[in-house]
Order: sequence, then C-alpha cells, then structure tokens
Amino acid sequence: MPAVPRTRPALRRCADAGAVALALLGAGLPAAVSDTGGGQPDLTRFYRQKVRWTACKDVELPKDMQCARVTVPLDYAQPAAGTLDLALSRYRATGRSRGSVLLNFGGPGGSGVSGLGQQGKDFLGLTNGYDVVGFDPRGVGRSSPVSCGAPEGSPDAASAGEPPGLGRPPALMKALKQLTLRCTRNSGPVLAHIGTVNASRDLDVIRQALGDSKLNYLGFSYGTRLGAVYAAQFPHNVGRMALDGVDTLTESLAEQGVAGARGQQTALDDFLDWCVTDLGCPFGQDRRKAGEAVVRLVRSLDKDPVPSDFGGSFSGQDLVAAIGQGLYGKELWPALERALATLVEDGDTRAVENLASGGHALPQGHRRGAGLVDGSEIPADNLSAALMAINCADDPDRPSAERLTRDVARLDEEYQRASPVFGRFRLTQVLLCYGRPRGTGFIREEVKDVPSARMLLVGTRGDPATPYSWTVETAKRLGPSAVVLDNRGDGHTGYTSSTCVHAKVDDFLLYGTLPPDGSSCPADGDGGAVTDSPD
Repeated sequence: MPAVPRTRPALRRCADAGAVALALLGAGLPAAVSDTGGGQPDLTRFYRQKVRWTACKDVELPKDMQCARVTVPLDYAQPAAGTLDLALSRYRATGRSRGSVLLNFGGPGGSGVSGLGQQGKDFLGLTNGYDVVGFDPRGVGRSSPVSCGAPEGSPDAASAGEPPGLGRPPALMKALKQLTLRCTRNSGPVLAHIGTVNASRDLDVIRQALGDSKLNYLGFSYGTRLGAVYAAQFPHNVGRMALDGVDTLTESLAEQGVAGARGQQTALDDFLDWCVTDLGCPFGQDRRKAGEAVVRLVRSLDKDPVPSDFGGSFSGQDLVAAIGQGLYGKELWPALERALATLVEDGDTRAVENLASGGHALPQGHRRGAGLVDGSEIPADNLSAALMAINCADDPDRPSAERLTRDVARLDEEYQRASPVFGRFRLTQVLLCYGRPRGTGFIREEVKDVPSARMLLVGTRGDPATPYSWTVETAKRLGPSAVVLDNRGDGHTGYTSSTCVHAKVDDFLLYGTLPPDGSSCPADGDGGAVTDSPD
C-alpha cells in the first residue's frame, strides 16, 4: 500500500485574510489563492522550510548523490488538513554554485530521483554552476506513489494498457469503473490532489526551500507541461527555463492519443527498416513480413498472455509499452532488438519488462507509512498509474456513458488506422479517465501569454512522442517569452542525443545566452552549425 500523507496539527488561523496575505508578501513569499475562492490559505511554514541534504539510503542510487525531502500541503486550499513529503536528489556544484537547476524527466510519472541517478553523467556540465536537483512529483516514485493494485482474485498487477473489452461498451464501462475504485483504494489521499497544477505549486515550495529566488529548470516531455504551468502560475519566479520535447497545452487527450500513435508507428517503421538489415533481427530480413510479425506477436500475447518473470502475466499491451520505450531514441534500438529477440526466441520477458519500466522492473507491493518510501517500496505499476492519474487530472473532458457507447467503435477504428500496433494502447489510455472526477480546465484555458522571463523551447523534427508542431503551437500560446530551437534530428527530446542542442541548452542555463528564435540545430552527423532560420 502507498505511503499516506502525514497529518499535522491544525494551524492557527488569522481572523483577517488580508493580514495573512500581507504577512506572506512581507516575508517575500507568495500568497496563493485558494481553489475554492475562500481567501488566502496560510502557506508560511511550507515556504520557510530549508532543505537538509544527507547521504541517500537507497542502494540503487549513486554514493556521491545526496537526498532530501520537502514537505508540501496535501491540499493547497486547506493546508492544515495534511501534508506530503516529496523526495529530492542532487549532485552538488563542482565550483561556486549560483543555486539549483531542477530537472523533470517526463512521463508523467517519471521519477526525478531515479532519473538523475541513472542519467547523471548527461548533466555533469551543469554542475559547473549549479547544484543539479531531481525530484519525484506528488504521487510518483518515492513521493507517496499512487497504485492501482491488482484485480480482486487475480495475482496480476494492474496494466494501464490492457484493453478492457472495447468491443462491448457496457462491459468496458463496468471494467473502467472497477479500475477507478481500485486505484482510489490503493493510492490513498494523494490521488484526489494529484495533477500538474498542484505539482507546479510544489515546485515553487521546493524552489524556496532550496534558497533560490528564481526557478532554474530543465524539463523533458511532460516536464515541459509542468514548466509551462509553473510559468503561468508564478511568472515572476521564473529564472532560466528550458523545455525540451514540448507538450501540447490545448489538445484533448483523445487528440494527443491519435498523434502519439501515429508518431510511434513512424518510429517503429524506422526501427524495423534498421532491424531487418541485421541477421540478429528476431523478425527476419523481409521488411513487410517483419511489420506483420510485430502485429501478430502483440495480438497473440493479448489473447494468451505469458507468465511474467516478475510475477503475474505479460500481455501484448505490456509489450507495446516496452516497444514504445525502446523507440525514444536510436541509441536504444540495439537494446530493443535484443529484448525482442529474447522474448521471441526464448519466451523470456525480463528484458522487455525492464525496457517498459525504464530499467527497473520491480515486484509489485510496498508498505503503507508516513513520509517517503525507498526504491524497493515503489509499486510496479506506479509509472502507469501516475501517468493515468496525472493526465486525467489535467484534462477536463469526460465522456458520458451514452457518448462512450456511441463513439468507442469509431475511435477504435481511428486509432487502429493511426497505428495497428500502438492504436489500441493509446486509445485505452484515453478511456481510462472515464469514471474519474472531471479534470482541471486551467491548463487549456489559462496557460497562455505568460509574462515571464524568456524560456527556451526545443522541438525535434523526428520526435515520435511530442511532434514538432506542438513546440510551435505552444510557443505561440506562451507568447513573446518563448524562444524556439529547431532540432533537425530524430528521437524523443534533443538534449541527450544532439551535441548542438546540449550546448545551446547549457549555454542558456549556465550563462543566459539564448539562440535566435527559430534557429536550428543539424542532426548529429550531418555537420554544420546552428543556423538562424527554421527553413
């Protein structure tokens, strides 16, 4: 069971709400407005805390990394009702530090603590001027992780990708409602307060606890959504912010799903073009037959899942999730090929499950308790459960039972046309919001024309997950503060795959040097330097 937020004694309330706001502003702290419109909640004690770094206790984390926690309200409208502890990790600056730069590795649902531990070498350049800090947002990783548990009477972990009877709408809706109840039961109080709007507020508390007057931030994929929301909520607290693999702020989950399925299918086609040139390709050397073999494998595993090496069963949709992870960059293709070969030739699921979990396929289950959990206590389905919960909380669309019954067959056909491999998986992610409370309209309606310091937005032309068009649309929506860098390469995000993007982002974060708006980076290996025109 997940960690439960710690409850605290009720804070003494000030009789005059205006006095609370004046006291906070006088201390240099924001006075956030309650979502209920009932005045200004007192957040003073959260903004006055200071981070205390210690050696990390998790054996999976590097020994030279430090860990800490920051306490935030469970509900910002009622900060006395309970709290959450958020997990942080850092690599210290090698020289004189000008403060911290915070990283978010995306998802939603990706652990920043584990991500920094695994990919720390990619960010060593930033330690020339910053403490580099990773964090687990609420509901993620070590910060009160959400989980959907296992279906009653089944040993299997919940699979957010498993299609619950798309051809039978009444059974589908019943299964979705049962899943919602299971997620609520297994996640604890944090589930009702998850989402990017609250995560952005947490980010500002972290900034202050670190002692930074401005937030310096590098966000990838979903992390760009979090960065944009922060800039809208706290525009005057934005320092140097770089957003790589820019998310959409306006498209519905249904629209995002179709675009995502289409982009992932293109990436899979590129992978198979490469795979069939290698004698080790598990699908042979005939390109057309290789594509058909992938579809057959997914459908076969959906019909008859095989035992998982980590407990439970492994379905075709589990395989689709793993393939999607392996398509994020060409540097992952050899590992994806080997993982698929061990599955096809030996029936061994371990390698593909490790891909699906970002290299950490853990047994299901963790203990309930206050505060943080360590890596061994993170539920196996946390990534998928958090992705579902956060995306649903960020999206106000909720189809009625009547509309879902009417549209599901058409949507299934539309998604299958976008991708015979990824279509069903992406559609199911959208349908999983059915039965949950309506999400916020804040992102779609309010995150625009942001009067913040200038931000660097990186879009990659061949990105299978966040199309380049989203970078252009989001930049226009954010307004003059957004500066676009066009990465002419492939793969999801550019910082770790493009030497040009890496240099431009580091120059901005370390020295404040922005490239001209609309300039571009060539794909690695193409030669040339950054140009001043996107055409």
